[in-house]
This record gives sequence, C-alpha cells and structure tokens, in this order.
Amino acid sequence: MGRAVRRIGLVLLLLALLGCLTAGAAETEGETLTILFTHDTHDHFYTDGDGLGGYVRLATLLKRECAAAEGAVVTVDGGDFSMGSLFQTVYTTDAPELQALGAMGYDVATLGNHEFDYRDRGLAEMLETAAAVKASGKYLPAVVQANYRVPVDPAAGERVTAAMENYPVTDYVILERQGMRIAVFGLLGLDAHECAPMSGMTFEPVADAARRVLADIQAAGGADVVLCLSHTGTEDGRGEDYDLAKAVDGIDVIVSGHTHTTLEEPISVNGTLIVSAGEYAQYLGRLVVRRNSQGGVDLVDYDLLPVGDTIPVDGELADMATRFQAEVESGYLADYGLRYHQQLTTAERDFTIQETGDLIGDAYIAAVRAVEGPDYVPVDFAVVPNGVIRGSIQGGPVTTAQAFDILSLGSGADGSPAYPLVSVYLTGEDLLNAFEVDASIATTLMPAAALYGAGMHWVYNPHRMILDRVTYAVQLLEDGGAAPIQPDKLYRVVADLYSGQMLGAVEGQSFGLLTVTPRDENGQPVTDLESRIIRKKDGTEMKAWFALAAYLTSQEVAVPQEGCKTVSPSWSPFALLADPGLPTLVALGAVLVLAALLWAVIWAVWRRRRR
Repeated sequence: MGRAVRRIGLVLLLLALLGCLTAGAAETEGETLTILFTHDTHDHFYTDGDGLGGYVRLATLLKRECAAAEGAVVTVDGGDFSMGSLFQTVYTTDAPELQALGAMGYDVATLGNHEFDYRDRGLAEMLETAAAVKASGKYLPAVVQANYRVPVDPAAGERVTAAMENYPVTDYVILERQGMRIAVFGLLGLDAHECAPMSGMTFEPVADAARRVLADIQAAGGADVVLCLSHTGTEDGRGEDYDLAKAVDGIDVIVSGHTHTTLEEPISVNGTLIVSAGEYAQYLGRLVVRRNSQGGVDLVDYDLLPVGDTIPVDGELADMATRFQAEVESGYLADYGLRYHQQLTTAERDFTIQETGDLIGDAYIAAVRAVEGPDYVPVDFAVVPNGVIRGSIQGGPVTTAQAFDILSLGSGADGSPAYPLVSVYLTGEDLLNAFEVDASIATTLMPAAALYGAGMHWVYNPHRMILDRVTYAVQLLEDGGAAPIQPDKLYRVVADLYSGQMLGAVEGQSFGLLTVTPRDENGQPVTDLESRIIRKKDGTEMKAWFALAAYLTSQEVAVPQEGCKTVSPSWSPFALLADPGLPTLVALGAVLVLAALLWAVIWAVWRRRRR
C-alpha cells in the first residue's frame, strides 16, 4: 500500500513539473493569430490607374480587418515601403513612409533593398527624421533587420550605425498579444543585396542570420509564434525564401517580399508557411494560424484582400498625402517647373513594357541632344533595362507623377532623388554580348536584365543554343538606314547610372562567358561612372525621369515605329545551326562525341555477337 501511494505521488509530481514546463504552450495552444501583411508598397500613397492600391484606401481596410479579427492580431510589412513615387523625394526630410505605416497602425516593418537607394547616408537621414517624429509623440512601427546592418566601411558608416541604434533598428522584437508571444525578425536576401550595389552594408547569409536570431529568441524566453519578414522572395513556388524555410527549423511564417509575388495560397515547407501579397498596396494579405500541440502552427484561413476603389479613402491618410504632396511640389518639383498632377501629354492607348522602354530610349537621346546643343555627339544606343522600369505608360492623360513613377529609382552623385543619365562607350563586341544576355539570360533566368531602347535592333531565336541566340543585329541610322555592328568600333551608349553600374554584372549573368566593359571616348575602361554623368547647362544632373517628362511634353505620345528587338522562333535545322557560335559548336561537338561513343559500343556488341 505504502509503495503504491509513493508511486502515485511520484507520478503526480512528474505531471506537475511537466505542467510547469509546458504552461506557456498550453495557454496558447489552440488560440489563433491573425497576421495582416504587405510588402513592396513602394511609396504608393494614391490609387493607381487601375483603381487598385494606395495607402489612402489600405488604411481603411487595415482598420476594418483589425476590428473584425478574432484573437491576437499583428500588422507587418516586408520591406521596400519606399521608392516608387514622388513621395520618395522627401524620404530623408520627412520619412513619409514610416509616418504612413505608423498612422495605419503597423506593428513592425523590415528594410528592403530600396530603403538603401539613397545609400546608407540616405537611410541614416530618414531614420534620424523618423526618430525625431517618434520623440514628438507620434507612433511609428518597430523596424527589424538582422543580416544587413554593419557597414562595410565602419568609419564611413558611423552615421547609419548611430541612426539604426537610435531609432532603433533591431534584429527582432517580441510582441505580446492576448497572452501570446510573437517574435518578429527581418532579413534581406542575396538578390536584394545585389540590387543595392551602393548600400555600403555588409551582407550575412540569411540562413546563418536566421539560426543566430532564433537562438537569441529562445534565450530570451522563446515565443509562441515566430514570424520572419523576409525581403528575399519566391518565384514559381521556389526561390530564396523556400530555401530558407527548408534549411532552417523553427520559423512558423515567412512574409516574402522583394519579388513582388502574389501567392494565392501559402507555400508550406518544413513546417513553415510562406505568404506574399503582391505589390504597390494593391492587396492586403490576411493569414490566420492556430497554435498546435507540436509547437508549430496550423493554417486556419488565408486571403488576399483587394484594395479597390470601392473602399473609402481614409481621412487621416488623405490629409497626410496632401501635406507631403505640398512638400514634394515646393521642395523638388519646383526646380523642374512642374507640378505633381500636371498633365504632360495624352496617350491614345496603354503601352507594353517594351514599348515604354523603347520610348524611354527615344527620350534619352532627345535629352542628350538638347543638353549638348551644337556640341552634340550622336548617341548610338540608349539602353533601358527592364529592371529600372517601374510601370508602363497608360492610355489617357500622362502626368508628372506618372512619368516619375516609371523611372523613380535611386539617386545621383548629388544626393538628389532619381538616377541621372550617364554616357559611356562600348565596343561592338560588348553590344553583341549585351544583346545575347537579353536573348539568353533575361528570357530564362533574369527578366530584369531584358533590354529595351533606341538606336539598335537585334533579332533572336529562343530555340537556339543559350548564349548563341542572336541571329541579326544592326545599328539604326538617323537617316532611316541600318549598318552592321562592327566588333572593334566604339559606340556611344547612354543609360541611367544604375544600369551603367550593372553592366559589369554581365560576366556573372553569363557564367563568365560574356563581358561588357564601359569605356571612355579613347577606349579606356571607366571605373568611376559618376564622372560620366550628363549634366544640364546649369550643371545639375540630367535625371532619367525628367528626360522622359520633357520628351512627353514636347510631343504626342506615339508607339516607336520599330521596336529595338524582334523574337523570331524557329525549329528549322538551318535556323538552329546557321552561323554557329562557340556555345553551339561546343554542343555539336559534344553530340558528335556521344554519337561516336554510342556507335563504338554498338559496333563492339555486334562484333561480339558475330563471334
């Protein structure tokens, strides 16, 4: 009897201890968490031409969903909340994006690559402004970033380091919601890092950073739900965030930004739910999860809620937009003699991205001709990569704001918003290599590398061997004729500063087989592209967006008569093998070698059977 009592007592003691150890999980098991999320909103305060998006309507929807949610609620943004409209021109002085997120009630945001468009100094200035706004008593969201915080040059990065510590920008935060602990941390992916060549920051691999932060969270008492705001991305159900979830245990949810992906259903991998809600505040993501007995979460509900024109405008955000718009007009547009909603011209119909890109090329050439006047040196090729075009020309009135939105990225050497134009020289061989990257790499691996523009024309067959797809390329002459591209000749090329800086990436994009080297008039390699910036007569930089705006003002918008490139698909053996380049010759050689080996095996077997 005594032994039985002792055994029962021991069991009860163990159960009590177990209860103490699992009390936190037991309290929250079965409870739901609603995660309201966005990413890649890119300064879209106003609704776009399709009647979708804009903070002024998103605010109404966010407040509505927060009020309707059952259980715990968090609101988060996955980065690139800035750079994409004229509001970015007051990024450093007013921090309009963080102020808007604060007014909408966001809990946490992370930094995307475009938060570094004005370099680390620009980010520092924005955070300093935002910190002053917080100090005045206004609410702003927490900012988390775990793997992109240490400047490469500590001396040059002292200001951004101090600003990130003061705001503060932290690896993670712990939110308490209805007894539930939600850990939120931020990451920036490798592709996003490569898209920010002037950030000045040090990159830590995302998986390494995630494991480090998860250990820190556990040491700080753990969390019921772990949420990662990852400006890394997914594409076709895979990508860097898929790899992150597969490699690292313990992340319950990844809000996946950077690639502007719209996921109709979450991706589930290794116990992690990956979600994405598109771009430009056109959708509000809504994910509902429930804690389970295994320490993870189960999917309860998932929606992408359209931010359409049936949603009323929020008065507070509308007033905020009006105030910032006035700052934009007085502090930036006044220098260009333009107003925010000023109509520049009228487009008869919507343009495709290629048509928009080719038109931009025409605008670049017109801008250089106007700046140089009688000293104009003909531009042979104005190139516009797909990745710098943030929208296309839409039918109807075309305004200053729309022209800026199309070419809104970056800043110049002067620190002012938007990339300036640069002038360099490329050899004919370099040009042919660039066309091959467009035909081979952009069509399969990197759509952002697709090229548009004016002054050149090339034809490619997508069925030919990779890196040997261009079958025809000529320079388009001003008299309407065409001339073959001479490999050793220098051609004057105009592009925006960012695109010029990315020319050096062609070697990596082509697996080391192709190179494109910017040069000066004498054929010497250019190492400082900022020295090649095109300046107006008053010495200020000729911004890419203003070149477009001036061109639109000067004439009715018309589709370029001849596009810069033509796709000519053919499976004809002659088309596939005509004028073969090295990749095709190597492939043919490999086929012949394999055929010879196969014939040798067949011959050997036949002879053995005859014996």
